[in-house]
Amino acid sequence: MAPKDYSAEKEKCKKFLQEFYSEDDNGKKAFKYGAQLVALAHREQVVLHVDLDDVAMEDPELVESICENAKRYTGLFADSVHELLPEYRERDVVAKDSLDVYIEHSIGHLVSVRGIVTRATEVKPMMAVATYTCDQCGAETYQPECVTNKSGGRLYLQTRGSKFVKFQELRIQEHSDQVPVGNIPRSMTVYARGENTRLTQPGDHVAITGVFLPLLRTGFRQAVQGLLSETYMEAHSITLMNKTEDDELGTGDLTEDEMRDITADGFYEKLSGSIAPEIYGHEDVKKALLLLLVGGVQQTPKGMKIRGTINICLMGDPGVAKSQLLCYIDRLAPRSQYTTGRGSSGVGLTAAVMKDPLTGEMTLEGGALVLADLGVCCIDEFDKMAEADRTAIHEVMEQQTISIAKAGIMTSLNARCSILAAANPAYGRYNPRKSLEQNIQLPAALLSRFDLLWLIQDKPDAEADLRLAQHITYVHQHCRQPPTHFTPIDMKLMRRYVARCQARQPVVPQDLAEYITAAYVEMRKEARVSKDTTFTSARTLLSILRLSTALARLRNEDVVGKEDVNEAMRLMEMSKDSLQTDKSSTSRTQRPADVIFSLLRELATEGKAGRGGAGGVVRMADAEQRCVSRGFTPAQFQEALEEYEELNVWQVNQARTRITFV
Repeated sequence: MAPKDYSAEKEKCKKFLQEFYSEDDNGKKAFKYGAQLVALAHREQVVLHVDLDDVAMEDPELVESICENAKRYTGLFADSVHELLPEYRERDVVAKDSLDVYIEHSIGHLVSVRGIVTRATEVKPMMAVATYTCDQCGAETYQPECVTNKSGGRLYLQTRGSKFVKFQELRIQEHSDQVPVGNIPRSMTVYARGENTRLTQPGDHVAITGVFLPLLRTGFRQAVQGLLSETYMEAHSITLMNKTEDDELGTGDLTEDEMRDITADGFYEKLSGSIAPEIYGHEDVKKALLLLLVGGVQQTPKGMKIRGTINICLMGDPGVAKSQLLCYIDRLAPRSQYTTGRGSSGVGLTAAVMKDPLTGEMTLEGGALVLADLGVCCIDEFDKMAEADRTAIHEVMEQQTISIAKAGIMTSLNARCSILAAANPAYGRYNPRKSLEQNIQLPAALLSRFDLLWLIQDKPDAEADLRLAQHITYVHQHCRQPPTHFTPIDMKLMRRYVARCQARQPVVPQDLAEYITAAYVEMRKEARVSKDTTFTSARTLLSILRLSTALARLRNEDVVGKEDVNEAMRLMEMSKDSLQTDKSSTSRTQRPADVIFSLLRELATEGKAGRGGAGGVVRMADAEQRCVSRGFTPAQFQEALEEYEELNVWQVNQARTRITFV
């Protein structure tokens, strides 16, 4: 048998891939393998599927050769594809999958990846040049053997003459939108040297350009891992990025035109309306969220700390867009963390003690609250969080620190973050027949730490329901909010304006301080007289001051104005009003006389079964015993008896031993 010319066979494979086509329903030629080659060239596909039936139609002899010598022909097809790919590339390829670097092509190449920094070690000195001193002749050398006099003396490391560079190890994790289906987010180790150290902190979104390299092991570890090799990235450039868009973090100052556009008339409503414009209504809630982003002024006199961050809790019925508001704030804030109640443990929120794989020592790995330092931590499903885990938040919400005493590590971590929590009432929906404490079921110590607590109820209202339905259908059709009387401010511009506002440190003037104290005393007096379900404490006064300074920051002023205080108190009152249930619907059921009447009516129906005599007749002793057992006093029972007797609902006999329903 004559030897085969494999170069000619390779040309056959090439010709097949280029020229094979099938006709579609319209009679047009469809180049099946040409389309696959285009997808391969643009990295939209990583495998080329060759159907042997197609090869048989083109060249039956080639099919027989492939079946007899499949391994060789697989290589021939691979070489053909490799040679053809440059012809099929129509545009430059942008790697969509940031961490899934193409290992077979990228080892040793310059690559760029995007992700979020999850861990950054301390900066340590790394030896670049080692200098040794000979103990016999005193000569300095860079070699492990003294070459000056060949004496073979012992060499000692000389730190004075050695050169050290800064070294830091980073761990980056890919963004959630790039995770492969059914996988967990992948991580990559990055080595930063020299001036690339200390550029990022855990929680930052970065784009890193560098060289993708294998991690070479020696000795026993190399023997264990065999032919496999771990990889790392040698960082050449580290750039801070925005969380959502593919651009760098905007830190430039605002131009005069942009400032004029933002600070026009009604800018407060315009800025708050630009927060989640696709969500209908919730005007006051959005204003409160805007103030949470800006934050108040933190006071740090000697030995004490008065927090400036604003904490907000959104509580409401299902389907009132609480989680959507949280997700929007998470995207808008430059530093933020989003977590849910059931998916968060105590250490996941605060800090976990872990063993550093590089040095082997015990280190602290920051949780969600630590990663959100100087930012916002959004906690969804707050009511479903375990009580033991929820206690971890108490210290953060007031002292802004996390104290750790674990595994011999005693330290205090900074967690200067605003907390935005969303929760459902205890019964899923708000039950107006229950008291506020029964509906919320969160400890008072935790509730008092929230500056604003909004209760968002889903009440049926024909006009509001119609407008809401029209808004939702418009957003569903056009994927944007309906046209309004103003154009919502872009998210990038909003970030830059908020950063500019946060640079201000407004103060409260003396005359305004007296106005605030008088208003607070009046609020305490009202709360005492009205027997309000919400409680007013000194933290309420601090909340008013924080909201006032945030409003002054928003106006780019250095002094708090009276209108800022009035707006802060209005927001406080609106949040309290949302907690007050509708009096008209609940006042009758809550009156003792009405409850006593319903108890006696139940007793009368039970009487048909022989409990209290004939149907419609109740014995006085049974009735009083039933009411007293339910927590009513005998005086309340007598008042209800007389009230309904005057209304001729029932009649009492002369001896006052029987009640007969009319």
